[in-house]
Order: sequence, then C-alpha cells, then structure tokens
Amino acid sequence: MNRAAAEARGRKAERRAAWWLRLHGWRILGERLRVPAGEVDLVARRGRTIAFIEVKWRDRIEDLDFAIDAYRLRRVAAAAEMLSPRFIRPRDDIRIDVMLLAPGRLPRHLVHVWQP
Repeated sequence: MNRAAAEARGRKAERRAAWWLRLHGWRILGERLRVPAGEVDLVARRGRTIAFIEVKWRDRIEDLDFAIDAYRLRRVAAAAEMLSPRFIRPRDDIRIDVMLLAPGRLPRHLVHVWQP
C-alpha cells in the first residue's frame, strides 16, 4: 500500500472512531494534533475526563493485537503532555486510550492504556 492510500485509510478510521465516541457521549475536541513530540489522533472529553486517543486500523482483526506497542504509546503520551494545557481544566482526569478498528467489526475502545 502506498503512502497516500495509507493516509486516506487512517483518516477514514479516525472519522469512524470519532463518530463512535460521539455516539457514546464524548465530545471531540481535536483531531490529528501534531507537536514536536508526536501526534495525537483524537482528543475527546466526556464530563471531567479528557482522553488522548490513538486510532489504529487493520485489514484483519487478527492484526489488531499487534497494532500498538510501548514505543507508539510513549509518543502519544509525550504529545498528550505537550497538548494538555490546551484542553484540561482543574480537576480533570487525563488518560491515554486506543481505538482499534477493522472491517466488519465494531470499534474496540481500550481505556487508560498508558501509565508512565
């Protein structure tokens, strides 16, 4: 798969993940936010919880188990740390989540997956 196709697939997965989150009471605050430390695919709020979310799409559901690793989560956490002042309010809970998507399946939302 070429870079443009992978980029389009990633954007589509992020849109699906955002709609899934909205349907479950989340408000999307930001999408594809880049800072020197890395990128956060989605930033969402529900109540006093702010989630910095990494979205992964795989063509086969079996491959989702290997879609995320500690290296990627460290980059998301570093980016979230830089982005936090834009989004957090006093007494907010902050967490790193992952959304896993594959064709013909509902998204799988993994909550609070990273603890530094």
